[in-house]
Amino acid sequence: MTAISTTSSSDADYLARMFRDAMAQVVTPVTVVTGIQEGVPHGTTVSAFTSLSLSPPMVLVSLDRTSELLSIVGRSGRFGVNVLGSAHSDVALRFARKGGAAKFADTRWLLDHRLPRLPNALGWLACEIEQMVDGGDHVVLLGKVLHTDQHDGSPLTYHARTFGTHTRLDRDP
Repeated sequence: MTAISTTSSSDADYLARMFRDAMAQVVTPVTVVTGIQEGVPHGTTVSAFTSLSLSPPMVLVSLDRTSELLSIVGRSGRFGVNVLGSAHSDVALRFARKGGAAKFADTRWLLDHRLPRLPNALGWLACEIEQMVDGGDHVVLLGKVLHTDQHDGSPLTYHARTFGTHTRLDRDP
């Protein structure tokens, strides 16, 4: 059976705007996902990141289908996740731009488990791709965590198209 769509392009544009506005109400973590190609580091800012499984430890990351990073991690089968802290909004903005390896020009990084790591990030996960799943204009990477490290601090979050952080609610008396 073939479905017939009566949605016009103006209806689709309206739905897309409403969807973006609704998703802006969701608080997300801010990460820099990294890969390496021929010794050159690559990375991009990603807020579509979450834990997926404890046994085995797995995460989910979503990358734009046209991104250079997706091509790099797809070939290598590995990616790193740098969980940013509240003081790292400048890093998030730098890695959100186009520009490939140039994003690392003024950024301190090191190689950890053969992946680029930002040493001041609150969290670090080295991952191996278990599966790549098509998701519209993105590809979802299901990554098995090979190594992790973390530091205390306040996370960088994204909500209502602005950066922020998490604060505890007051406890009941």
